[in-house]
Amino acid sequence: MFELIFSAAMALYITQTLIFIVGLSKKFPRLDDEDLPEASLVIAARNEEKNILRCLEACDKLEYPDNKLEIIIVDDKSTDRTREIIEDFIKDKPKFKCITARDPVGNLKGKANAIDSGIEIAKGKIILMTDADCAPNPRWAKTIASYYFDKVAMVNGITDQESNSQFEGAQALDFIYLLGIAAGAINLEKPLSAIGNNMSFLKKAYNEIGGYKNLPFSVTEDFTLVMAIFNLKKYKLVYPLDADGVVVSKPCETLNELYNQKKRWAVGGLDSDITGFSVMGSGFTSKIYLLLTPIFFSPFALFLSALKIFADFSYLYFLTSRLKLSSKLKYFFAFEIYFTLYVIALPFIVAINRKVIWKGREY
Repeated sequence: MFELIFSAAMALYITQTLIFIVGLSKKFPRLDDEDLPEASLVIAARNEEKNILRCLEACDKLEYPDNKLEIIIVDDKSTDRTREIIEDFIKDKPKFKCITARDPVGNLKGKANAIDSGIEIAKGKIILMTDADCAPNPRWAKTIASYYFDKVAMVNGITDQESNSQFEGAQALDFIYLLGIAAGAINLEKPLSAIGNNMSFLKKAYNEIGGYKNLPFSVTEDFTLVMAIFNLKKYKLVYPLDADGVVVSKPCETLNELYNQKKRWAVGGLDSDITGFSVMGSGFTSKIYLLLTPIFFSPFALFLSALKIFADFSYLYFLTSRLKLSSKLKYFFAFEIYFTLYVIALPFIVAINRKVIWKGREY
């Protein structure tokens, strides 16, 4: 009986993987460079003295038509040297500006409040977003902006992570894996997740939903925004698998930092619909099966476990090849162990305690 249930979950898991690849294979029209719209890049920064200079230097190298890109850094009440570093870097760079996030009001808390503070003064037709611990490649802004064709209101990109160890490499493949699911699902018009460190949207659409101030507070404010724009039912959301649309973030340095990140995502995931829970459920059950295979040790159990691992590798091979990140596959076995353990652990962690700590704040 149990083997039948696990087998059904494994079959669903593999079927979902194939469906996501279909979504990831979609192609979209693009604008020429001379037709790119005015854009505002908004970056929220809180206590990022270790990372902000790397981010600023990368943003200063962005390629975009003259006078069509502004970069707004929002200091989210930092208590370290973040503001000092920002002001020193941008003092002779007119395309940059730095503001302080307004005091939180109503639903506007944390990062959502900081982002909304920046969007409020943004002049661009489209809003680009990344995080203070990220470094976009020079072609990132114009690549993302080029997909604003016809009625597109949101374009997202893939995030890679610096990888100098098996621990960091497992995190990088995890990001690529999860964002591949997000991309495939959005391209099939069924949003399941998103991440705000490589996101963009029409300011017009943001205003139509009333901005973050009109949305319920969430620790995963990026996905709440995706769903609000999607639910307008008048725009297209696209997630191209484009190597030039990649940004590179910093991995978590400690297990405690990683724990807080994953818990925040898991708590935010509780707002998912039945499709989202189906994807999470099949993933959870398939990984339980993988973990129990040495106990069952039947030829059928071994076959299904091997098939699941092959499906994961094939899926990541497809993603990394398209993104020109194939070198990350050397971390695959570390990823498979890491992925299996945290997917099994997270539901129990969230069931016990939903408190989230992020950037020194408790939610």
